[in-house]
Amino acid sequence: MDDTRDLSTADVIVIGGGTGGYSTALRAAALGLDVVLAERDKVGGTCLHRGCIPSKAMLHAAELVDGIAEARERWGVKASLDAVDWPALVATRDDIVTRNHRGVEAHLAQAGVRVVRGSARLTGPRTVRVQGPDGERASGVRDFAARRGIVLATGSRPRTLPGLEPDGRRVVTSDDALFAPGLPASVLVLGGGAIGVEYASFHRSMGAEVTLLEAADRLVPLEDADVSRHLTRGLKKRGIDVQAGARLLDAELFEDGVRARVRTARGETRTVEVERLLVAVGRAPVTDGLDLAAAGLAADARGFVEPADWGRMETPVDGVHVVGDLLPPPSLGLAHASFAEGLLVAETLAGVASVPVDYAAVPLVTYSSPQTAAVGLSEAEARARGYEVAVNTMPLTAVAKGMVHGQGGMVKVVAEADGGPVLGVHLVGPHVSEMIAESQLIVGWDAYPSDVARHIHPHPTLSEAVGETFLTLAGRGLHQQ
Repeated sequence: MDDTRDLSTADVIVIGGGTGGYSTALRAAALGLDVVLAERDKVGGTCLHRGCIPSKAMLHAAELVDGIAEARERWGVKASLDAVDWPALVATRDDIVTRNHRGVEAHLAQAGVRVVRGSARLTGPRTVRVQGPDGERASGVRDFAARRGIVLATGSRPRTLPGLEPDGRRVVTSDDALFAPGLPASVLVLGGGAIGVEYASFHRSMGAEVTLLEAADRLVPLEDADVSRHLTRGLKKRGIDVQAGARLLDAELFEDGVRARVRTARGETRTVEVERLLVAVGRAPVTDGLDLAAAGLAADARGFVEPADWGRMETPVDGVHVVGDLLPPPSLGLAHASFAEGLLVAETLAGVASVPVDYAAVPLVTYSSPQTAAVGLSEAEARARGYEVAVNTMPLTAVAKGMVHGQGGMVKVVAEADGGPVLGVHLVGPHVSEMIAESQLIVGWDAYPSDVARHIHPHPTLSEAVGETFLTLAGRGLHQQ
């Protein structure tokens, strides 16, 4: 080895400082392990800098804009919106991101995690080389050896479509959309999953004409069909042109926008002209430059690195673990799932007993207006697995607080028949992202409707609709459906 390079050892080497990586590092350090965390950009990853946090900050601003319209049109409050100060909105968003970033850095430093900035690649099953910001200079290269193991947490990037090269202005990915200049007057969003729906919702709140295109026959196709139906109804009510079962034929860029041809579900060809085309067709794992082969690993055809042991998140190579967006299904590519994966791997490396991640009990949330939130099995999934099910659905407007909000929505509970345990809970409506935690405990602890029915939900709240849904399934409903 070149003697100008610094060979360091650590108990654990984590490659990637996003939610999966830094949660692994923090938990491992708390358990007394010496940890090196290699990150080529900024700790916090996509979620903090280009995804979850900045996008939800913008969606909060959108909620405020919608509130002004509701105040005027529904409540008689003579409010008006002069304009959206885009630079001020961006400054507030960026301040939130910056403060969170500093917080993560401070936590890592306080925990004693050695953060090494640079691009890391595997040089063996227990060794890593980090190329620092000094480029090819020898002083910018550091070699590390792991006594206990290596954790791969390199995240993902937005997928694109052939012929649609993002330019950051007319064609953007979900990462680019946060930093594109200004607010467009019209947007075509490709992809009706959570990311696409959220961006469609945001731009509509900001006054844009929005077309939302989804190739599957319904929005958020991984969720319960009733969730898709209520979400679609809510988005259409807001003036979003929802086109499910449709696909993009081609797109032509011109100076001020994009001209796209779309094949609708009815087989018709439509031309849509917009200022911006936003591509939200999923994300792809990032393994380029990682040199998996040096450690005896290979990604699958989709680019994922699959564990041989999901209970330990350990690959076929002993001591090499994987968390976050590098994992294939049933992992969900969600930040909160990657936190759980990071804790599991850190505890495994420390020799501490840990419980495998129960992906069926991981909540799914879409932060649009209306919001969706779900945990457990959909009705179709439950029936496909052979369950005899009992289902109860209640509109949020069946309770007084739902009427106050006036946005519609519903609660749907799927349980085993004859009073059996709860299999899934599905919500659509205002603030349901804040209501799903209760249902995550219900599903995760295999509760029965009768168990939940014994607990009192406060009145008047939206959560009252959840309680009433379980009361009805338990045969004690005040408003039998």
